[in-house]
Amino acid sequence: MISVEELAREHPFLQGLPEEVSSMLAGCARNAVFKPDQRLTCENESATDFFLVRDGRVAVEVFVPRRGRITIETAEAGDVIGLSWMAGSPRWTFDSRATMETRTFAIDVACVYAKCESDPAFGYALMKRFSRLLLGRLQATRLRLLDIYA
Repeated sequence: MISVEELAREHPFLQGLPEEVSSMLAGCARNAVFKPDQRLTCENESATDFFLVRDGRVAVEVFVPRRGRITIETAEAGDVIGLSWMAGSPRWTFDSRATMETRTFAIDVACVYAKCESDPAFGYALMKRFSRLLLGRLQATRLRLLDIYA
């Protein structure tokens, strides 16, 4: 039987990381399955895990007064959900929910923080990886705004 750690190391987010870094991060992972309409994150709630999507689909949503919830992004296999914890914020800034049965690796934030504190090389490798992810999301948001306001 393949372990969660071995499976997690195959996720695209971990590809290209040094093996010791991907192994350390995968050591904080557990399988998590979400049914359709089940929430992964809820705005303003405690950010205890972030998620590597294995398969399925997740809507990232914001609440807009007089309009209700709107989807601002859709995540699928290979994507990462939940980056708010990285800025030192223990609270989610968006809602996210499965739109179909979705399998993920839930990564324990406290475990990751502890490993970053004890191994700065691990923390630096993760920060570089997450920075690229954040830059990509910022660029995508910029393009959406240009499309809306052009």
